Amino acid sequence: MAGGGGVRWRLCRGVRLGHDTVRDTGVLLHPEGVLLLNETGVAVLALCDGTADVDGIAAALSRRYAAVDAEDVERFVLQLARRRLIETDSPTGAGR
Repeated sequence: MAGGGGVRWRLCRGVRLGHDTVRDTGVLLHPEGVLLLNETGVAVLALCDGTADVDGIAAALSRRYAAVDAEDVERFVLQLARRRLIETDSPTGAGR
């Protein structure tokens, strides 16, 4: 798994989780705009705090949700990394 194996994820500088009270949904606020999130998207990003890799995120989610697919988590994380909304917290810079 490309996002597992010790590659820990965190939000990039200037990016933060929020809540849109009008739409009653989670949002990811970033300098270029806002990304609306569903409940599981918020849960994944809340775990992107620099302490967990994709495997750890999937394990934490599986304690909360049924049928968590680690590959789906990895795909979501890597999409956000490509958009420069999250970044690796590993010393080697892998996953960027």
